[in-house]
Amino acid sequence: MINKPLVLTYLYLFIYILLSSGVILYNKWVLSPKYFNFPLPITLTMIHMGFSGVVAFFLVRVFKVVSPVKMTFEIYATCVIPISAFFASSLWFGNTAYLHISVAFIQMLKALMPVATFIMAVLCGTDKPRCDVFLNMLLVSVGVVISSYGEIHFNVVGTVYQVTGIFAEALRLVLTQVLLQKKGLTLNPITSLYYIAPCSFVFLFVPWFLLEKPAMEVSQIQFNFWIFFSNALCALALNFSIFLVIGRTGAVTIRVAGVLKDWILIALSTVIFPESTITGLNIIGYAIALCGVVMYNYIKVKDVRASQLPAESLPERITKDWKLEKKSSDIFVPNNSGDIGGGTGSATDAFGDEEAPLIPSARLSYVGRTQLSNHAA
Repeated sequence: MINKPLVLTYLYLFIYILLSSGVILYNKWVLSPKYFNFPLPITLTMIHMGFSGVVAFFLVRVFKVVSPVKMTFEIYATCVIPISAFFASSLWFGNTAYLHISVAFIQMLKALMPVATFIMAVLCGTDKPRCDVFLNMLLVSVGVVISSYGEIHFNVVGTVYQVTGIFAEALRLVLTQVLLQKKGLTLNPITSLYYIAPCSFVFLFVPWFLLEKPAMEVSQIQFNFWIFFSNALCALALNFSIFLVIGRTGAVTIRVAGVLKDWILIALSTVIFPESTITGLNIIGYAIALCGVVMYNYIKVKDVRASQLPAESLPERITKDWKLEKKSSDIFVPNNSGDIGGGTGSATDAFGDEEAPLIPSARLSYVGRTQLSNHAA
């Protein structure tokens, strides 16, 4: 007999991997001068934000699919605006990197994401320096350096853009925890888009006006409605697919899916974009960095398990350990404080995607997860 919930879970994972890889490759194709030749990353990002904001407005205000959260001016000014600013910056810098470096090398650089997030979390006081985590971060950094050294078409400008985008996204994750979650505010993908996308659009308008508007006036830029519509639609669908994946799987499964997606994306990019040459040193460096990321993920998941298990003997913990892998609710358990994901969570636990970082954290509230499971079943 077919296990329908399990099949549905794997289907959601497949859709997430497909959309996440597809959006990144699509963006590269649109922005690259060698292909569609639309070298305006800020404009492309604004199209995404504008489209997402309009769709979210209709879903919230017209069709009333979800109700808006209780948003005060203070929360909007102190939480939504700074989060939107770093969100817009991360997408701006990340998309600009596509103009200078290959998709494969970008994915290798993204292995630095845990390092950047851990550094920001320590600086903001939401995490504490730990020797085991530091050694993992060092291993990741060494791997990325080796991979960069082996990059044939290494470009300093593109690398700086990508690393800057990674740190902007890391700071956004930390701010999400510090500002939104501490206030007990839970945003699902639709309400996140409703509040954050328009604000990000406004932030992007300033650099667009200064940097890209003059270029659009003097050069003939082709604009194909269906290309940009389908591109924005894929980015929007990716947001929802992440939410579905989070609702039906545990932290370990999500992280494994992310690693699998990165390898698939690196392989596909070399096929679709022949100029994306991968060297043996690239692979060795990325494999070393990936080992550090996997070890780091193991430490974080183990910390969550330990914090949510009651005081009991070691044999009892070992007996129950395998059950935690099967129950996502054992990993995503809220506490009584009202914070998303409980008091032990940190920004470094967050699950995000570079094209869909609107969801505050993989550790959703119990109510949100229960409602999603009921609707998806």
